[in-house]
Amino acid sequence: MIHPHAIVDASARIGRDVKIGAFSIIGPDVEIGEGTVVGPHVVINGPTRIGRENHLFQFCSIGEGPQDLKYGGEPTRLEIGDRNTLREYCTFSRGTVSGGGVTRVGDDNFFMAYVHVAHDCHVANHTIFANCASLAGHVTVGDYAILGGFTGIHQFCRVGAHCMTGIATISFKDIPPFVLAAGNTAEPHGLNLKGLKRRSFSPETIDALRRAYKVVYKSGLRLEEAVNELGALAQAHPEVGRFVEFIRETKRGIIR
Repeated sequence: MIHPHAIVDASARIGRDVKIGAFSIIGPDVEIGEGTVVGPHVVINGPTRIGRENHLFQFCSIGEGPQDLKYGGEPTRLEIGDRNTLREYCTFSRGTVSGGGVTRVGDDNFFMAYVHVAHDCHVANHTIFANCASLAGHVTVGDYAILGGFTGIHQFCRVGAHCMTGIATISFKDIPPFVLAAGNTAEPHGLNLKGLKRRSFSPETIDALRRAYKVVYKSGLRLEEAVNELGALAQAHPEVGRFVEFIRETKRGIIR
């Protein structure tokens, strides 16, 4: 299943039923799980681990050293889970020592063409990155987040679960879970209601999140006051609790 014009390092560990296309280069310290498809002209360098049943389309560059001037060639890693799709020209970097040493991508994610995931990023599961969405270093993205085309997320920012960004959104702050964000710089535009309904959130949960959103974004309260105001609602509804916890943990501030 390896094309005769592919180059695979002898130390690479290739699982069963893996397909590797013509002119792809698999370097040392690379592990590719069973059932994964690597298209033509893909370059994978290590240390990199790729799980099962992924599909990497042509011209992806995976596991190169981080684009960080402080990087000195340390053996940092890239870890990619199972059943991810990486379309053409995706670039995923390995981590840095100062960032924990690992760039990590979870399961069941869909990365469209030209997506960039920089060093030390952590992407969870079931996310969608539209064309040319880019993460700077040390960014965290939660489950089911959707990044519109040409979205750019500043280093050390967090993107909450179930949120969605519009096309060409640029964020220098954290985007709380469940929120719609758009603009340069990013501003909140309500809840991701369609996404929540598609994922079978109950009407009661959605109503509670609406009330929480209004307290944070419409009440005129300072952020600390708004979070304190939501204490009882957060205890009654776990999703509101996640929303509040995310805000409490912010270090860069939230879009507001």
